[in-house]
Amino acid sequence: MKTKSVVFDAYGTLFDVNSAAEKCKDKIGDKWEGFANFWRTTQLEYTWLRSLMKRHKDFWQITEDSLDKSMKVFGIDMSMKNDLLNLYKVLSPYPEVKKVLENLKKKNFKLAVLSNGTPALLDRLVQSNNLKDLFDDIFSIESVKVYKPDAKVYNLPLKKYKIKPQEVTFLSANTWDVSGSGNYGYNSVWVNRNNGVFDNLDFKPKNEINNLTQLLDLI
Repeated sequence: MKTKSVVFDAYGTLFDVNSAAEKCKDKIGDKWEGFANFWRTTQLEYTWLRSLMKRHKDFWQITEDSLDKSMKVFGIDMSMKNDLLNLYKVLSPYPEVKKVLENLKKKNFKLAVLSNGTPALLDRLVQSNNLKDLFDDIFSIESVKVYKPDAKVYNLPLKKYKIKPQEVTFLSANTWDVSGSGNYGYNSVWVNRNNGVFDNLDFKPKNEINNLTQLLDLI
């Protein structure tokens, strides 16, 4: 079935989640990359655990909570906390993002972000990177108060656009997100930026790409 909407995950797919720590690597030292990965992993674990416990906090609160733990684990001076948090609000996009979005926009697809981030965080990210005009919608899990991969999240674009799951091409660099959205019925594409190994979660994507430029050959 023909794609009617192209929907993107934000963190790790459009925006480099490690860029906040990387910008502080002179102060953090050689452990900056391990710290960045630990922060991201802890952040995701907290979203899943809070969804299961039904104790919702928004993504910004979870980002701060996971940063607190990560800084303690890696012995990073807590005076750097505000700098790291502020940098997280203006993460850098991957280099191909803007050009790909411009090309898709010309093809008249409905373009959207579907993310765990809060509306305020997502708005700031797309505005600070001059991407605001390229998206039709920015969908946040805050409207349903549960995190991906809950089906309520993947239903948000369908309600707005009045389309079927298989009419959505969904892009994510997160394997669990590809599995969640694929099991929901999306045509999900894995953006395998780091030469990873896919999960065993009852879904295998038909298409795997290394960066978003390759999407233009698929749709």
